[in-house]
Amino acid sequence: MTEQEKHPGSSAVPLSMDYFLGLPTDASDDRALSSLVERYAQIFRSASETVLITMDTHGVITGWSEGAHCVLGWSEEEMIGQSLSRIFPPESDGDQLLKNEIADALRLGRGGSEGWRIRKSGRRLWAIGETKPLLDDAQQTVGLLKILRDRTDEHEAQLKLREQTRILEILNRTGTVLARENNLNTIVQAVTDAGVALSGAEFGAFFYNLTNDAGERYTLYTISGVPREEFSKFPMPRNTAIFGPTFRGEGIVRSDDIMQDPRYGKNAPYSGMPQGHLPVRSYLAVPVISRSSEVLGGLFFGHSKPGVFTDQSERNLGGLAGEAAIAIDNVQLFRASQMEIEERRRAEETLRTLNADLEKEVRERSEALRQAQKMEAVGQLTGGIAHDFNNLLQIIVGNLDLVSRQLPEDMGRLRRAIANAMAGAERATTLTRRLLAFARRQPLSPKSIDINVLVHGMSEMFHRVLGETIEIETVLGSGLWKAEVDPNELENALLNLAVNARDAMPFGGQLTIETFNGYIDEIYAARYAEVAVGQYVVISITDTGIGMSEETVSRVFEPFFTTKAEGKGTGLGLSQVYGFVKQSHGHVKLYSEVGQGTTAKIYLPRVEGELEDKDVKDVSAVPESIFGETILVVEDDRDVRSYSVAALSDLGYRVLEAVDGPSAIALLASHKVDLVFTDVVLPRGLTGADVAREAATIQPGVKVLYTTGYARNAIVHQGRLDRGVQLITKPFRYSDLAAKVRAVLDGVT
Repeated sequence: MTEQEKHPGSSAVPLSMDYFLGLPTDASDDRALSSLVERYAQIFRSASETVLITMDTHGVITGWSEGAHCVLGWSEEEMIGQSLSRIFPPESDGDQLLKNEIADALRLGRGGSEGWRIRKSGRRLWAIGETKPLLDDAQQTVGLLKILRDRTDEHEAQLKLREQTRILEILNRTGTVLARENNLNTIVQAVTDAGVALSGAEFGAFFYNLTNDAGERYTLYTISGVPREEFSKFPMPRNTAIFGPTFRGEGIVRSDDIMQDPRYGKNAPYSGMPQGHLPVRSYLAVPVISRSSEVLGGLFFGHSKPGVFTDQSERNLGGLAGEAAIAIDNVQLFRASQMEIEERRRAEETLRTLNADLEKEVRERSEALRQAQKMEAVGQLTGGIAHDFNNLLQIIVGNLDLVSRQLPEDMGRLRRAIANAMAGAERATTLTRRLLAFARRQPLSPKSIDINVLVHGMSEMFHRVLGETIEIETVLGSGLWKAEVDPNELENALLNLAVNARDAMPFGGQLTIETFNGYIDEIYAARYAEVAVGQYVVISITDTGIGMSEETVSRVFEPFFTTKAEGKGTGLGLSQVYGFVKQSHGHVKLYSEVGQGTTAKIYLPRVEGELEDKDVKDVSAVPESIFGETILVVEDDRDVRSYSVAALSDLGYRVLEAVDGPSAIALLASHKVDLVFTDVVLPRGLTGADVAREAATIQPGVKVLYTTGYARNAIVHQGRLDRGVQLITKPFRYSDLAAKVRAVLDGVT
């Protein structure tokens, strides 16, 4: 039986092909056969895009086409007599693959495979190959023909398509989880898992941006790729050159080899990874930033091999971090709404089940209120509403002020009505400012001051507020250190404490105010959150009133908590004191015993340097324009802008108005302006700070006065006004605006 009969359907090459390939033949040398052979040989030599190789049944090369030379790089002289296994990559066991291919060709009439092959240059190509037996006239196998085609481009395109499909599947799967979940743990875990899958990392982690009192350490929220225990034995990341940019939201950090990164290993005590840490060479970190520009945390990914992460990894994880931020924001909003719904439900339930045990009802409602109004929740919600609320108050206060100035003196009834409305608006203003104080978002303007001078200056006010039934004793410490604090807000805090002391002494008593130098050591600081070791100036206020129980003392700083009768207090006085002191990097502590009185101590950090002069200005008269100056008002709220323009015009200033940053800049380019009076928060992409910078470029020396109902990060950082910034907070009175504008123009602020 012939080879052809053994393999019906095989495509063995006939003898005429063998002839032109140089194989033995007994064919006659007639012209037709010679022409055919020459034609085949020409095809063999000229097929430059297809690799044609002949070899014996052991895989030794007997023929090497021009196509083989062009595609694989070796010449015919280099390859004749060599094993074809030479074109297989070293790690693929080319000898065995070639044997298998030859065996299939001899047994089945066709052999071959696809996979990576290697060129002479060392570069790789993806090739599809086919091996067929060569038969002589007697249908006996005398060799093999190998046909190989380069399919690298198609293969890489398929790989890219496959990778894009995989990425889309991961993102779709993760997006489904983020859309339906309200559980923060589940969301963060899904995002971390997806990040590992997208980037090819060996492990990933999400660290929440919760800092300690030094602002350096963060909290591990979730881990992916390794057990959580792998991280639990190590300290959390610190604000170092490697981790800091992510937690500050400055952008994606990627390093092909963290060990070679110039930022790595600069910080004690480890100067790199702690002993036993998971091996990391490739490093990728992506900040997760909320809609409010708050850095929620960071996604961190590592791999033990260098060069793993790519530009595509950055793009994928940047998008994933954006989705994560939206999902986390939504969870926080959902939780806040659920808290509000739950509080309403509890209040309604309490009203329905009201009974004779009034004391029990009050206690339950207070507990429900405490649960619903967590300090952190108030801090988040306050900032969101303050700006719009203060804009509304500005419209009310400002226009009442203008109407009052225009009314004739004999219209007493209308004047009383306006005064009552103004009193209500001012109470609302006080409430908003107290909320902002508790949330630590009021714009402080700290100065280096002598606390003794401030306390002494308040003596008359204390006597007036406390009344004749309360004796006041002031003990001012000698050699008192200086403190850096906002004097106006400190006066408000002391006044709040004095009023509380007065209410605790309904039948009279004694109030003692002391100042002295103090020191907080490590043991004391460890007992309280956000308290730093160091030297402090201490103000102590002690009353001989009714005192408080231990349970009450533990809750006095909670917002809306009050021991006063209904309608007698808002529960925000001590909350305001607490927020102000904490924002000033200080500490406040109450000591009390029922029937024995209460002591409140305020600790303010000691500061070195010269005291700042605190000018006392006479503001009894409303200062007007004296030089015909021009003021540009930049305000997006129409009613607030209308009031500001009217008030400044009434004061004699020439007023220009703009609704946003771009229109303000256009006016600055065409009109000489003495002062820019701008809201901090503006539409169309430019803040008030941006307008101020452009104004300084267009008209050097132009003065700037900011206004806002809620100080954003544009001009306030770490709770303090940027140096040199002038601000009037909404809502402001006509006289306040007049005095502040005149002071800024005259350079005496």
